[in-house]
Amino acid sequence: MAQEKYSQRPLFGGAISSLFPDRFQDVSNVRQVPDHQEAFVDPARDESLIFELLDLKPEVGDNGSATWFLQDLATEQDAEGSVLIEQSGVVEVPGLSYGNIPAVVTTAVGQMAISKGRQGREAQNTVRVYVANLRLKGVSTDVLITAYEPIHINPLSESASTVGAGIAAPALQSGHVPMVEVFRVAVSSFKVNDWNLFGSGP
Repeated sequence: MAQEKYSQRPLFGGAISSLFPDRFQDVSNVRQVPDHQEAFVDPARDESLIFELLDLKPEVGDNGSATWFLQDLATEQDAEGSVLIEQSGVVEVPGLSYGNIPAVVTTAVGQMAISKGRQGREAQNTVRVYVANLRLKGVSTDVLITAYEPIHINPLSESASTVGAGIAAPALQSGHVPMVEVFRVAVSSFKVNDWNLFGSGP
């Protein structure tokens, strides 16, 4: 069993927090990250975890909302061969309700071929993508938690120089908790500490 040090990490100035392994480093220390995003990466494994705050999309139904966002992500990243592996039903999250308006979560897992940054299609990596959509309806916000786990690294990808080309080594083999578990814990531990972040203090 892999043993990893986890910490409750402050997000968006501490207004939100989530628990995930210390090996994930804050991307904003390396490059600029949009204000509505917090991004973390384990450079040694090319795995990443992204938290995003978006205006609630009322036109997207709760059932399958994570799948909708997964497909949106695939389009945005010009992905090829996007496949939906699984999706969850709608689960209510009592701890994230605001003003007696319940919050719900759905999750989806997909696989797709995407390129890093500005690299072209010839450098696409096969990546498993985990998406959770926490719908904080009381503050009209869609929270997206997205985890990326490389399955196969293209020799032409910039990732190949750090992680090596070919099939990515399984996390457990490297003494790490698998990304599916990192994602599960990050989502289940997600907590709003200050609702003023959404311009809706109690």
